[in-house]
Parts: sequence; C-alpha cells; structure tokens
Amino acid sequence: MSNEHVIVEADGGSRGNPGPAGFGAVVFAADHVTVLAERRESVGIATNNVAEYRGLIAGLEAAAELGARTVDVRMDSKLVVEQMSGRWKVKHPAMIPLADRARRLVAGFDRVSFAWIPRSQNAHADRLANEAMDDATLVGEVRAAREAETATAPETSAHGAEHAAPSWIDEARAAQVDPANTEAVSGGPGWTGAVGRPTRLLLLRHGQTELSVQRRYSGRGNPPLTQLGREQAARAAKMLAAKGDIAAIVSSPLGRARETAEAAAAALNLPVRAHDGLIETDFGAWEGLTFLEATQRDPELHARWLGDPSVAAPGGESFDEVRERVEAVRRDLVALYPGQNVLVVSHVTPIKTLVQLALGVGPSLLYRLHLDLASLCVAEFYPDGGSSVRLVNDTSYLS
Repeated sequence: MSNEHVIVEADGGSRGNPGPAGFGAVVFAADHVTVLAERRESVGIATNNVAEYRGLIAGLEAAAELGARTVDVRMDSKLVVEQMSGRWKVKHPAMIPLADRARRLVAGFDRVSFAWIPRSQNAHADRLANEAMDDATLVGEVRAAREAETATAPETSAHGAEHAAPSWIDEARAAQVDPANTEAVSGGPGWTGAVGRPTRLLLLRHGQTELSVQRRYSGRGNPPLTQLGREQAARAAKMLAAKGDIAAIVSSPLGRARETAEAAAAALNLPVRAHDGLIETDFGAWEGLTFLEATQRDPELHARWLGDPSVAAPGGESFDEVRERVEAVRRDLVALYPGQNVLVVSHVTPIKTLVQLALGVGPSLLYRLHLDLASLCVAEFYPDGGSSVRLVNDTSYLS
C-alpha cells in the first residue's frame, strides 16, 4: 500500500488548562483503517491549545517521515483547524511559533487539507493524548522523587556540577545564565524558530570491544571494553569533565556502555542511571556475525533489512521497534531534565535514532550516518517541540 496519501488525526489536552498536558497523533493510510504511525508525548504544564498544536506538528512530522505527499488533517480543535486554514488569525504568543512550525511542515507536502471532526470521531488520537497526560503525572512523581533525593544527597555530590568548568557550548551557556538576555534564551539555533531552553543530550558511544574490532553485529551480547576501549572512555571522561555543566548521566544497562559511563561518572562526580530503552538493537540470530556472514545466512532477509526499518533480524528487533523505545527515552529525559545537559551513553542505533528524531528526517539516516567508537553527538530538544543537532561524530579528544 502506498503512503503517498495519508490521513492525520491529532489531539491535545491539559488537565487544568494550563496544567499537565499531552498530545496524541495517529497517521492512517488512505483507507482510514491501516495505522502507519502513532505519536504521543507529555509536554509539561501547558494549555489545551498548545497541546493540540503539538499534536498536529507530531502528526505532520510522522507523515513526512513516511514519505507522504498529500495529507488530510482531521482534528476536533476548531481553533487549530480554522487558524491553519487561514480563516482565523493566531494571536496568542505561545501559539505563534507553533503555528509557524506547523506551516513550515505543511509547505513540505504537495497538498494538506484541514477538517474539523467531532470529538467522538477523534477517539484514537484522544486516547493517545490521555496516555501522554498519564505519563506526565508519572514523570512528575519521578521528578519529585529525584529532587528529594538530590536535596538529601551529600553536599560534595552537588559540587561537581555547581563548580564545573565553563560550559562546553559557550554561546548557549551564556544565553542561559544571563536572565536579561531573553532574546538569546528564547531563540533556537539557525532557522529552526525553536523557543525556550532545550534539553541538550550529549550522545556518547561506548568504547571499543573485541566484536567492534572484528566488525561483528553486537547487540544484546555483553563483550567488555578492550584496553583501547577503556582508554577511549577515559579520554572522553576527561573531555567531559573539563567542559562541565552536565546535570545527569544516563546509560544503556549493557556492560560496554556502563563501563564507558562509569568513567565519565567518576570524572564528573555524578551517579549513572541505567535506562533499558537505551540498549542496542537485538540482532537475534545475527548476533556475533559479520556483515558477510549474515548476508550468506539470510541473503533475502538481510537485503530487505538494510532498507526497511520495519524488518527485523531472525528472532531480533526491527529499527522501528528501536525507535519506539528510544522516543520514550527522549520523552523521559526532556521531561525530567528541562533546560539541562544530560550525558547519554549508548550504542550506534539508539544514538543514530536520537539524531534522526532531532533532525526530523526519515530512516535513511540509520543506514548512511557513520559513528565512530567513543564518538560524541549533541542533539537538543526544545519545550515547544523544536529540535536541532549541534555536533555529529566528534572524536577530536581521542587523538
């Protein structure tokens, strides 16, 4: 079935208006039965209308990733439909940048139509939005627990961040620490139009293992770092400590990532928090095989896997499934660490996926982007839904 024509249904809500808010979006095929993509996310404290616009943006981004050329948007928000159709003006300051972002997305399609539907006909997106708002409540509880833990922690544990060396992206840091510099704080990089202070994810790939030396698929297996891998982790840790201004360290639970993260943790005087969503792709029966060996074992399947993110290795996991859990990680980190720098230590696929999400591009990036061992990428996610990539595959500190 072709994805050139799709139907996007989106919704948003707020428990309090403003209050804990979330959005949901679903992309249907032209038959209005087949679900091609779902998006949901809690957005912190916001109004219904802001959440509705965020839902529209997420639905349009998903449609673009699917390669759609024409889109029928259906929403039960009269305000959003009328404003996007050009019949009503956007006046509220909080919604102007969101409407602009939505219009930029619309411009990338051949045709987009907007139609109002009764709430009863928008049940799928409404359900996703309510699930996102449920997530917001859970995130709030986790954040409160984390803040309580921080408040009772030994004084020295806070000093690593408080007295850190100058920020490692100086111009962004300068904007954040100067309350008077409101223009710099609110303006995103380049031409993104993003608003607010982003959660900046420092994406560090683990160091070398024997499987990486041999260029074998290394997913859920647990090879330790080599001596060179430990040296790479130490060099990355030294660089991060010198730059400073990192609020938290989150790592894949696999040993090679944890060992890399622990080196940074020792240098930064911060704990490591494991997140299962950051684990590498499950390569199933291809685990430990080389590219050639996997090709010889399953020639047709391997060829399809190289171009279709919905295809999984035998007994393994597809890249679409990886994206779903990595999106959940991103939502968690943006909600738990608003406006802060977070070191994320992981593997090739989760890091590429976070870069893909920040760029708002399709899955071809997974097959074309090269990431070296112990390399660093930087992706930013803004509270209004904007995002940007500041750095890709930096290894300068390893030489």
